[in-house]
Amino acid sequence: MAGHGGRTVRDLRRESRSSVLQRLYFDGPMSRLALGSAAGLSSGSVSNVVAELMADGLVEEAGTLGTDGGRPRTLVRFAAGRGRLVGVDVGETRVRVELFDLSMSELARTERVLPGHGSRSYDAGVVAGHILDGVTEVLATQGATQGPAPGPGELLGVGIGVPGIVERTADGTLVHGQTVGWDAVPLEGLLRGSGRLPPHVPLFVENGAKTLGQAEMWFGGGRGARDVVVVLFGSGVGACVVTDEVERGRALEWGHLTVRVRGRRCRCGARGCLEAYAGAEALLARWREAGGEPPPGADEEAALTALLAAAGPGDGGAADPVAARVLAETAEYLGAGLADLVNLFQPERILVGGWAGLQLGPALLESVRTHTLAHALRHPAGRVGVALGRLGPHAVTVGAAILPLAAFFARGGRRPPVDSPAPVPAWQASLGGRLAWQRGRG
Repeated sequence: MAGHGGRTVRDLRRESRSSVLQRLYFDGPMSRLALGSAAGLSSGSVSNVVAELMADGLVEEAGTLGTDGGRPRTLVRFAAGRGRLVGVDVGETRVRVELFDLSMSELARTERVLPGHGSRSYDAGVVAGHILDGVTEVLATQGATQGPAPGPGELLGVGIGVPGIVERTADGTLVHGQTVGWDAVPLEGLLRGSGRLPPHVPLFVENGAKTLGQAEMWFGGGRGARDVVVVLFGSGVGACVVTDEVERGRALEWGHLTVRVRGRRCRCGARGCLEAYAGAEALLARWREAGGEPPPGADEEAALTALLAAAGPGDGGAADPVAARVLAETAEYLGAGLADLVNLFQPERILVGGWAGLQLGPALLESVRTHTLAHALRHPAGRVGVALGRLGPHAVTVGAAILPLAAFFARGGRRPPVDSPAPVPAWQASLGGRLAWQRGRG
C-alpha cells in the first residue's frame, strides 16, 4: 500500500522507528510526550512505535519524571546493550580493531603492526588477514555472536576506515590508496571471499578521514555545529568536510594540495604537496635531513616524541634549534593548508585529529591557528575556531563502528535479510538527519 510521496506503510513505519531510535540515542531518556515532539510523531504513533521497539528489546523504561500537579511520566531510553559493533582503523603503520556496544563503550581491542613501513606499499592480502584475525579475536574475547537471532551479543556490522579514495562498484568496494601502493584494491571482496565473515553481517568500507569526521560530528568537537572540517594528521594528512552544502560529509585528499611549486617529492609522486611537508613521515624526514637524530630503530610515534622533546625539553635544558625550526616550519605549512580549507568551505570549526595531530597539537596548535588566520580571508577567518579533536587516537575506529550503527538506525532497528545485497553506507542519511535535528534545536 502506497503512503505519502509514494512511500509504503512499511517505509513510514521504518522511518518512525528510525526517528525514535535516533532521538533516544542522542537525547534520551525521554518521556513519550517529549519523544513525540522531537520525532515529529503524534502521541498515538509514538506510543505504538515505543511499544514495538520495547517488544524488540531496543527500548527500555528508565524511571519516571515528576510533573507539577500531574501524573509522573515514564521515561524510556535506548537499550545500548542490545548488540555489538566492530570498528577497524587501517592506518599506515598498524591495523587497529575494536569491539563496542551500541553506546560506543569499548569492550575489546587488538592491534597488528603492518610490515615494511616506509616501502610505500602494503600487501592488501596481509591487511585483509589482519582485519579478519582482529575481528575474530575481539569477538572471541567478548563472546559476541554472529547468529541470525537478535540478542545482547549480536554483531550488527563491521566498519573499516582506510587510507585513500573509496569507490563503490557493482562488484563491491575498491580502495585507491596511491601513497600506500593500492590501485583499485578489492578490499571488500578479499574480506568476503575469505569465508570468515558471515554473509549476513553488514560490512562497510570508508575513507579514514571520513570516519574520523563521523565520530567527531556524532560524539566529539563537531556536535552542534553546522559547518566543520575535521583534519586527520598521521603519517600523511587528510580531511573530511561537513557543511550546509555537503552535510553528509566528503573526504578530501587535502594532503595533496600543492603548497610549493616544484617542492619536495610527495609519496604520491607529485611535488610540493602539503603531505610532503606536514605529514609525520615527511616531518621526520625533514628533521633527519637537517641534522636531527631520531632514536635508532624508533617507529614514527616514538621518533615524533623525540622530536618534540628536542624542540622543547621539559627539564629546562636548551632547545635543539634544528628541531624547533622544523616544527615552526611545519606549523606554518599546516596553517597555510588550513587557511585554504577556511577560504573554500568557510567552516565554523576546524578540528585536528589523528595520532600525529594529537601528539603535536599541544605544542603547535597556537602557532598553527595564528598562521591559519594570517593566510585566510578576514571574514571567514573571523568566525572559525581551530581546536583539537576530542575523541583521541581511537576516533577512526569509533567512526568506523558508527557506520553499521547508522545503517541499523536507518533500517529502523532491524537487521537486513540474510540474502540482501551489500548495504550502501547509510550513515550519510543518518548524519544528515542528525544535523537537521541540531539545527532545529538551535
